[in-house]
Amino acid sequence: MSGDGGHAEEERARKRTALAAVLTANTISTAGSSLTMIGVPWFVLETTGSAGRAGVVAFCATLPIVVAALIGGPVIDRLGRRRVSVGSDLVCALAVGAVPLLHFAGALHFWLLCALMALEGLAVTPGRTARYVLVPDLAERAGTTLARAASLFDAVQRGARMAGAALAGLLIALVGAETVLLLDAATFGTSALLVAFGVRGIRAAEPVRDAAPVSLATYRAELRETYAFLLRARLLLAVTVMVMVTNGLDQGWNAVLLPVHAEHELGGATQLGLLTAAFGAGGLLGALLYGAVGHRFPRRAVFTTAFVLAGAPRFVVAALTGSALPLAATMALGGLAGGMLNPILTTVTYERVPQELRSRVSGALTAGCELAMPLGGLGAGLLVDGAGARGALLVVGAVYLATTLSPLVFPAWRGMDAQVAQRGVELRAETVGTAR
Repeated sequence: MSGDGGHAEEERARKRTALAAVLTANTISTAGSSLTMIGVPWFVLETTGSAGRAGVVAFCATLPIVVAALIGGPVIDRLGRRRVSVGSDLVCALAVGAVPLLHFAGALHFWLLCALMALEGLAVTPGRTARYVLVPDLAERAGTTLARAASLFDAVQRGARMAGAALAGLLIALVGAETVLLLDAATFGTSALLVAFGVRGIRAAEPVRDAAPVSLATYRAELRETYAFLLRARLLLAVTVMVMVTNGLDQGWNAVLLPVHAEHELGGATQLGLLTAAFGAGGLLGALLYGAVGHRFPRRAVFTTAFVLAGAPRFVVAALTGSALPLAATMALGGLAGGMLNPILTTVTYERVPQELRSRVSGALTAGCELAMPLGGLGAGLLVDGAGARGALLVVGAVYLATTLSPLVFPAWRGMDAQVAQRGVELRAETVGTAR
């Protein structure tokens, strides 16, 4: 009897460990990405002095993200979510680590920096998607609710961004952007090890056994089914279009506008890191707050209010003030509101997408949401060169505000509060029926 009880306890611990391993790996990988988000633009500004070139690097880094998300869904299922996550992190480690090593050797040309950032962008999205789509299965195995798991996933991710941003700013000031990028490479390697050993033997993490043989026709059919499903899911389509625009504007903020503002007005990389950390700290608190009590309120009202607060105010405050304190307070408040967004969107997505389509639809949603990111960084760099930093901040802030008001205008958003337990299955049935 005691042996059986011990075995059962070990099995429960193993189920909880798998979820913890994925959360920890994603936390470490996200913290590393925060180092890159601050380290690379600062490295470009230090070595070239050009906001336009910083925008070009941001374009090269984000365009492959969209390409990978567009076509990567079927690959994730066939190779297995664990293998994709591990392989993604290892490629990212090599690409990011090569930047400072080549710089130290005097061999880092600008085109090579762009190519390495493109390789990192191509590899990073499949790994993120693989970990993201594992959460529902691992949450069920661990005995926790989907809403709580989604909030926890987002909370630890935001906490990682906060810690990574603060650390990046301090390290750039102390040891330089090159060392920050080496540390980022190490975080990707650590994430790969955690997933490789932490979710081994879990069916949801392994290749789909009954998947059709790999062929161009099968691949096209699966992509067609994926996008047909998404086009019928009007709420998911509305979310994708809105987040596509705001992600592009956020990319311009993170890759160009905030670094330029920090360099010209705020005193340097330390302030840049602390401001980004303030936004991340607010986001962490917001995600935890939503997981505790926010899910009791209407989703659309919370979502719209939070998005308005998280978006335009920071652009306006940065344009009208030249000190860090008002912007830090605004970003902390914006982060608090923004922390409530992803738990809502994640829950809605998990509710509406059947398990067998989850990897593919999640990849398609990621691709759509990130479609404008390459243009966001490039456009912000060109806008700063043409209209100045203040003019660019005001223009981007105005577009952001108009975009975040869309849930109050378009009817599709009313479905955010609807009962949708069977809606994903119904949409898939409609899609399959149409295909036939």
